[in-house]
Amino acid sequence: MKYLFSIFVLAVTAFASSPAPLPPPDKLLASDTLAVFTITDYGKARADLDRWAMVKLWNDPAMRPFRDKFMTKLKDDLVVPLEREFGVKFADYKDLCQGQVTLAITRNGWEGKPEQSPAFVLLVDTREKSPLLKTNLAMLRHKWIDSGKQFKAEKIRDIEFSTFIFSSEDISKTTEKVLPAPKKNPDKTEPEEKKPPKKHEWLVGQSESLLIVGTSAKEIEKILIRQSGGTLPSLSEHGPFAANYASLFRDSTTWGWVDLKALVDLSLKAPRKGEDEATPQGAINPDKVVSALGLGSLQTLAVNLKDSNEGCLLTLAVSSPESTRKGITRIVSYEARDAGPPPFVPADAVKFTRWRIDLPKAWAALEATLVDMNPAYAGLIKLFVDNAGKDKDPEFDLRKNLVANLGDDLIIWEKKPKDTTLAAVDRPPTIYLLSSPRAEQMAGAIKSLTAFLPQPSKFKEREFLGRRVCTVDLPAAAGASGAGKTGPRMGERTLSYAASGSYVVFSTDQALLEEYLRAADARPLRETPGFAQAAEKVGGTGTGLFGFENQAENWRVMFEALKKESASIEDLISGSRLAGKLDTEEDKKFKEWFDFSLLPDFDQVAKYFYYTVFAGTVTTDAMTFKWFSPNPPGLK
Repeated sequence: MKYLFSIFVLAVTAFASSPAPLPPPDKLLASDTLAVFTITDYGKARADLDRWAMVKLWNDPAMRPFRDKFMTKLKDDLVVPLEREFGVKFADYKDLCQGQVTLAITRNGWEGKPEQSPAFVLLVDTREKSPLLKTNLAMLRHKWIDSGKQFKAEKIRDIEFSTFIFSSEDISKTTEKVLPAPKKNPDKTEPEEKKPPKKHEWLVGQSESLLIVGTSAKEIEKILIRQSGGTLPSLSEHGPFAANYASLFRDSTTWGWVDLKALVDLSLKAPRKGEDEATPQGAINPDKVVSALGLGSLQTLAVNLKDSNEGCLLTLAVSSPESTRKGITRIVSYEARDAGPPPFVPADAVKFTRWRIDLPKAWAALEATLVDMNPAYAGLIKLFVDNAGKDKDPEFDLRKNLVANLGDDLIIWEKKPKDTTLAAVDRPPTIYLLSSPRAEQMAGAIKSLTAFLPQPSKFKEREFLGRRVCTVDLPAAAGASGAGKTGPRMGERTLSYAASGSYVVFSTDQALLEEYLRAADARPLRETPGFAQAAEKVGGTGTGLFGFENQAENWRVMFEALKKESASIEDLISGSRLAGKLDTEEDKKFKEWFDFSLLPDFDQVAKYFYYTVFAGTVTTDAMTFKWFSPNPPGLK
């Protein structure tokens, strides 16, 4: 008996001395948290991550030349300089993550004013690694003080915290050597304004096994109170979060959440330049824009990630009650209808999207949105609608001939680029189908609207298999003058279209348009092996929005183009606004990090690529989007 009593005493003592289980993030964080991203169990998440095809691709021996050069540059140009600057070894901390890893932004009394700011907090549960954490933090403090940097110590609820003080310049002088900020004035006609460095104070401490990093002592104190069982209001008690938790987060290892309503409300409170001045007649009031766009109807954004033996499922939900939707949220709403690929969509399509949006309703919602922004727009809209196309056809009526002929079905698919060049990747053969109850009338209405294109725009008509095919020159895209080193990426384009059955068909690739009009007998996309099973993972094809991407074929072309052209950063983003802000030195640094000539032949790594599907659902409470990536058969 005495031995049993001794064992009982030892057990009770051990239990009493062991740290209490760490509360989940929603129990630790404040009820006014603005945004949070968490991995609730890092060990499990890491095991799931190691199964991902892209992680296995990165670790494949065929990727070693590219990977080694990138990792060497990353270490030499960024990691080592930052370690030297702050007296820290990142490798000392990489194995500390054992339980939850949570990054959050809390309101911290912020009311949108520039002199205020929300609080940032990072929580890492080190579990059995807590002694190592204690040692590393002590070393960090000593190195920081020895380097002469600003430092102060304080206690929060009897727990020691170190405040590390540094400026934004301490980081930027290292990072900008590797990742230069885009030039605001590339032509150097005016001197660039240099902002004074911003001072940062980060509090770092350890509470049992929990590493806490934050910018507000007040917020950290509240976390410590909740950790010890205190009854302060937590995020779990916030109604909108609780609703998302029940439906999305309960069984998820990785999830994120944003309080959209709070952020929109705060943006409306923020002072604006010149707000004391009278608003000029015809000017747009920013508050009215927010209201008209329907941003006020947004409540929360929730995202979660789930892994299984079948693949990876990502779910994103935007809460927005149907009764309050207007503006964008009203325009993009749609009903649950069949959005699967019709039989005429061929299996060699590398991308497919079908959206069952009611276009006449969307047009009406767009008009209402513009008028809500500024009532003066009502007259402008009427002027445009009454006069559109009249110069070519005095009897033309935009509402009758075009809007009334719009349908509720938009279908888009792409085929593999014809060449393995970045220019071809930019412009894959793509076809668009717009449904119409009177397709011939709508095609005629589009012809009348070509008068609005910049002159000179050539318009041609021809017959093809008994159908009238119209072709019109399109204006050059923005950035057309910016060309990569491999030749022009943006140039003159033509758009061809024709009425076919209950659709008007558009394409900038005449060969693809003719292929569709021939109604060639080809294997349908929906008969792709595993397609039906993958579609079920995102809710099926009857949700009103559905898409497919053949990543294997898309990445085959991209790999070959990158490898062949050894692309520069200018090549990759030519045509964008960033392209003109780069110089040869920045481009050289990019190529030193990302040497695409070292990529393997795609066939060596093809087994890591497969396809993805996505679907979107609109309910009375939210708009939900799901992406599913099945595990490639070659890895099973």
